[in-house]
Amino acid sequence: MRFFEEKLKLSEGQFEGRPFLLHPSQAFKIGSIFGWMGPSGYRRFRRVYIEEGKGNGKSPFAGGIGLYGLTADKEPGAQCFAAAATKDQAQILFRDAVKMRGQSPDLLSRTTTSGGPGKEYNIAHLRSQSFFRPLSKEAGKTGSGLRPHFALCDEVHEHPDRGTMEMLERGFKFRQQPLLLMITNSGSDRNSVCWEEHEHAVRVAAGTREPDDDFTYVGEVIDDTTFAYVCALDQDDDPLENPSCWRKANPLLGTILTEEYLAGVVAQAKQMPGKLNGILRLHFCRWTDADKAWMTRSTVESVMDDFDPEAEHAGKELFCGADLSGSKDITVLACVVPTGFKEMEREDGTLVSLPTFDAWVEAWTPGDTLKVRAAADKAPYDLWVDQGWLNAPPGPRIRFDFVAARVQQLHQIFDIKGIAYDRYAYDKFREEVDALGVVVEHIAHPQGGKVRARPEPAKVDAAKAAGLPPPQGLWMPGSVSELENMIIDGRIRLRRSPVLITALMGATFDHDPQDNRWFVKSKATVRIDAAVALAIAIGLATDSVAAPVVATSPWEDPNFKIAVV
Repeated sequence: MRFFEEKLKLSEGQFEGRPFLLHPSQAFKIGSIFGWMGPSGYRRFRRVYIEEGKGNGKSPFAGGIGLYGLTADKEPGAQCFAAAATKDQAQILFRDAVKMRGQSPDLLSRTTTSGGPGKEYNIAHLRSQSFFRPLSKEAGKTGSGLRPHFALCDEVHEHPDRGTMEMLERGFKFRQQPLLLMITNSGSDRNSVCWEEHEHAVRVAAGTREPDDDFTYVGEVIDDTTFAYVCALDQDDDPLENPSCWRKANPLLGTILTEEYLAGVVAQAKQMPGKLNGILRLHFCRWTDADKAWMTRSTVESVMDDFDPEAEHAGKELFCGADLSGSKDITVLACVVPTGFKEMEREDGTLVSLPTFDAWVEAWTPGDTLKVRAAADKAPYDLWVDQGWLNAPPGPRIRFDFVAARVQQLHQIFDIKGIAYDRYAYDKFREEVDALGVVVEHIAHPQGGKVRARPEPAKVDAAKAAGLPPPQGLWMPGSVSELENMIIDGRIRLRRSPVLITALMGATFDHDPQDNRWFVKSKATVRIDAAVALAIAIGLATDSVAAPVVATSPWEDPNFKIAVV
């Protein structure tokens, strides 16, 4: 603590040249990390995980610890690294250390740098033959032989894998009391190394392998070598409406961050939904379902309901959308039933009748690899199977005969007007459907946003006969917009399902210059097949259901008659 407050000075802005006076939360971290010894007489904590909101001084704090490890920890030949996913990110933490060194006469006299002003790439403490330098994922490919004393990993949520940290930790075997310091904001990828470290840190801090929603301390020793400092809002906190909870994720609120700044950030989140998830994640330590929310969870849940489609809609028209898979993804059949029309007011004040629907999804996944993929995806597939939301027929790959058998059952219950599909694996599935004697129309619907399907010949002929412009085929950007508008307008009722809501909340998109959007599975952190299938089914349904004529006067109403008495 004395090293920070007497040797280090801050740089830039309002803090330029000011001593690094520790905030109580920073003093608590340093006192915990360096103030405890293990039975061996060396430092108890070898791993440190710190997760807190953006702008709480994590990088200068880590940079100061790096300078301490370089010059004051009494480690001969200490190797200290500022590590990150990219070279630029690693430089941020390292540059903070370089600037603090430049403000300290003591450190200037005891250390040297390599590289010109503003381009430094190494700080050396020649007396102990120690150095401090940045290290990125790119350098990590050839980073064998490292013997780190301190490894400072910045923005762990951006690390693509555990490679860099594992490489550094392997070198710890040469040191008596090494330190891995991980600092980060919250993330959105629950398949990432950051989520794994977050979960471990929460269990360590709560003293139990199964923390409750209040993180009640239990007392079990999970890992006595890890110090965990995880900032988080409580489950019912709403940072958009309740400023009193902001401090939970921002311990330096009022010291570095101002309430005025966070109020401005919150205003942006309210006005621009595309920014909401990033703001919740970066400023309020809330792990989100995706980097950018398609819609808020409350919006999606407002159209969710528990209903029995077969009991309510047997005999009615049914439109289906299929998203097929092989051995890893989930195969989904989405089902949509038209339920009528809802009168909506346009911006210009005129009225229009738009169709309404009930919809649900049915899903399949290979039974033989269920547990392995549940662990890899960090999703409760086995629970979903037990609860009936997911079908897991035996085998290492999706059994299309099981899916086709379900189509046969639906064909007997409903009037299936068509199945819209993406071409992947569809020929094999269609063979299974045909083998069961199910006669149904199959309509192409590409998943991507670059190609539009060819319109069905019957619709082309009908438009030509009526003297209308030629129809256009189905495409994903149109279907995405239709589904989005239905949810926002409350014109669709979705059967409540964890498979579907997980997909909708984790949906990720690509777009073109015209802002046409389509799903991109490779960017998603969860399986979004159910959202894709639902959009495909909605595209088919809306393309097939004609809106009634909305009369603006009696003379434009084709059913209006004058009765002569």
